[in-house]
Amino acid sequence: MIIGIIHVVFSLFLGILGSLGARESDEIKFLPGVPKQPNFKQYSGYFDVAENKHLHYWFVESQKDPSGSPVVLWLNGGPGCSSLDGLLTEHGPFLIQDDGVSLKYNPYSWNMIANVLYLESPAGVGFSYSDDKKYTTNDTEVSMNNYLALKEFFKAFPEYSKNEFFLTGESYGGIYIPTLAERVMEDSSINLQGIAVGNGMSSYEMNDNSLVYFAYYHGLLGTRLWTDLQAYCCKDGICDFHNNQNPNCSISIDEVQNIVYNSGLNMYNLYAPCPGGVTQRVSVDNGELVIRDLGNSFINYERTRLWSQKLKGVASLYRRVRLDPPCTNSTPSNLYLNNQYVKDALHISPLALAWQICSAEVNFNYKRLYMDVRKQYLKLLGALKYRVLVYNGDVDMACNFLGDEWFVESLQQQVEVKRRPWTYYTGESQQVGGFVKEFSNLAFLTIKGSGHMVPTDKPVAAFTMFSRFINKLPY
Repeated sequence: MIIGIIHVVFSLFLGILGSLGARESDEIKFLPGVPKQPNFKQYSGYFDVAENKHLHYWFVESQKDPSGSPVVLWLNGGPGCSSLDGLLTEHGPFLIQDDGVSLKYNPYSWNMIANVLYLESPAGVGFSYSDDKKYTTNDTEVSMNNYLALKEFFKAFPEYSKNEFFLTGESYGGIYIPTLAERVMEDSSINLQGIAVGNGMSSYEMNDNSLVYFAYYHGLLGTRLWTDLQAYCCKDGICDFHNNQNPNCSISIDEVQNIVYNSGLNMYNLYAPCPGGVTQRVSVDNGELVIRDLGNSFINYERTRLWSQKLKGVASLYRRVRLDPPCTNSTPSNLYLNNQYVKDALHISPLALAWQICSAEVNFNYKRLYMDVRKQYLKLLGALKYRVLVYNGDVDMACNFLGDEWFVESLQQQVEVKRRPWTYYTGESQQVGGFVKEFSNLAFLTIKGSGHMVPTDKPVAAFTMFSRFINKLPY
């Protein structure tokens, strides 16, 4: 009996030593491009999940007090886009510069006050890969593998296992985060405190329906088209722009899509210029097929399905296919992350693919199982102990604020604080950051003048919001 206990303890001890050894080899000793090496620790390596999948992570410790700061997971969306975009262009400690070589310190980095884990998920995204090179996946498998990656993280960094833990993400993270939270909340070994989702896909139906209103009231559609939409897509004052079988409605919705996505407007920030100028949804660049459509809108329409099938058919004819979100400039990040010195510093596996902001293969083969995530939110809110934040830049058209506001209202939670402006300090004066409405353990918050990537567009406001969220302060 005693020998058996000693054996178990010894095995656990060896397991801890192995994890700590792996973590030691993952520490980033020297990062190319920064003007001065950071005074906080950071790690980059892989979490092995589901036997043959290897998810790349980059973990930056808090600049304030690592042992006392919360741990925050960040996931970008897509599906198929890299969370390193969040690190290098949104709220990481270093921001990539236009030369694709140098990094600049970010005074509004979220790791000023938190330990932040950036996970490239699912396999096939960024530097994450699978041994069998098969990248077909779905919402359920992704949430499980993300959960397994978290378990590996806490095994490698056991000193953080008792810290407060938050799940955060944006865009298709609106699906990733609540489905992952549903698993994490059942695991008492993880000290989950809450979730925050920015410009998230919470409901395909509400996102589609609200986008048409957003476009019209921002002056994009015009009277003739709006009249047609009302005539063909609405009945008794209720409009269905999401799944309407009237062929005339389909034609009008097609017009809306062309204006929003194909006319040269920046779908991620209506009032910002479009980097690279007006481009087509599909183009060819040096023999490489470039696609600028993540396929998240109006997926119920026959025209959308036919377009998707046609796209897959065309893509199969090209040796290389690149998924490049419209009106984004990923060239600097591409140059930096594919530099061999950087890859060596990040301990990137030679089996990993070249880094791209989004994976066409993952996106094309992704099976969307959840059309909305009401069940997951209600389960979280029903526990009465998690802090939930849904926030939106109010000039984004990819996942617009109105659809997420409708979604939050549909949860029918008790209102605690009526909708009001919230403010932040710029260093010179108080400014209105946007509007917030607070419910029991839930808040819906807008960021005025920001697009899809809130920390990129409004770094000070975003940092203020994040600080109040993790510190459980009023917004």
